[in-house]
Amino acid sequence: MSFASYLADEKLSQTIRLFLNVATSMTGSIVLFKIMPKFKDMFIRAGLKGIDLSKKEKIHIPEAFGVISGAFFLIITFLFIPLRFYETLAFNRELSHHQFIEYLAALLSIGCMIFLGFADDVLDLKWRDKLLLPTVASLPLLMVYFANINSTTIIVPFPLRSWIGYSLNLGFLYYVYMGMLAVFCTNAINIYAGINGIEVGQSLVIAFSVLISNLIEYNGPFRDNHIFSMYLIIPFIACALPLFLYNKYPSRVFVGDTFCYFAGMTFAVVGILGHFSKFLLLFFVPQIFNFLLSIPQLFKFIPCPRHRMPRFNPETGLLEPSVVQFYNKDLSKISMIIFTVFRLFRFIRVVEKLEDKNKKLVKYESSNFTIINFYLTVFGPKREDKLTKHLLFLQIVSCFIAFMIRYQLSKIFY
Repeated sequence: MSFASYLADEKLSQTIRLFLNVATSMTGSIVLFKIMPKFKDMFIRAGLKGIDLSKKEKIHIPEAFGVISGAFFLIITFLFIPLRFYETLAFNRELSHHQFIEYLAALLSIGCMIFLGFADDVLDLKWRDKLLLPTVASLPLLMVYFANINSTTIIVPFPLRSWIGYSLNLGFLYYVYMGMLAVFCTNAINIYAGINGIEVGQSLVIAFSVLISNLIEYNGPFRDNHIFSMYLIIPFIACALPLFLYNKYPSRVFVGDTFCYFAGMTFAVVGILGHFSKFLLLFFVPQIFNFLLSIPQLFKFIPCPRHRMPRFNPETGLLEPSVVQFYNKDLSKISMIIFTVFRLFRFIRVVEKLEDKNKKLVKYESSNFTIINFYLTVFGPKREDKLTKHLLFLQIVSCFIAFMIRYQLSKIFY
């Protein structure tokens, strides 16, 4: 066997490409860590700055630093393109247009989301726009899925097969599901925020979980799909780690909505094109719970303040649940039912005061409807760094349970 044909062996080529991907990502990560502080003054001069409301010292901190992490991700993945297809360049091997188009579509969707996320940081877009942006950015991804794969059939669990059958073709509804997955992943990380390190931290835990699942399936029947996922998730981890080191407590930079959109779309891309979108959602259980908890305020059933992050108590130096105040007359019948249910199950802490006995006017002071405020309500005030560690540990436990469900409990249903 000649040296050229030896290098062109598919399994060896995949190993070489992964090695090149890791090497490129590690190099980019080191460079990113070194140069990131050089952008701080530039961002502050441009007006991209904010004040950490959870600290006694009110100093300006550069915002939207997620765009630097996202830009480096694109640089690394662009540089990897010729390395990914080195057999075509070096040995005149036929180019796999199927894989080439998938890779470019993935980068296009992620790149669009980085751009739109930065636009949100600069222009402060409304929530309805934030729901539309991931939908638009996912269109190239869905079109490539339609052209290259177009598999919309799901396997039905054992208990339902007597009624539905072994499999079910969802058709157009499957594309609706994938589009909604992109919207959920981006916004789920975006609304689970407000303390130093939580956005990047939760993304890193999910990313490492995805990488572990790819390695578990490395020699399985869907090897190519998981290798494709690693081509994207390894550079993502490499670019998120330096950002986390600067964003963790005490934060020297803020990541902005750019990083949340960038991370969310990256997960959606690897889940959709890697064909493990349902497994991916198991890693998002804390985010799903936070979204369900946030629905009353996100959809305006309950008044929603601009910031729902925990409240800093300067006397104790601890974070406490932030609150929103409103009157019973401000709530519709449906809103009052939702508010009563959440209060009954102790998802929120409520203090009420009778303002006018004759008019039956009651003033409520309720903790905001987020998982962070819920955690503080249950376990009491916490230091910001400890709160972040507790929530990230919860994310790790959740991902561990996801693996147990995928590789043990799923045997009962499939």
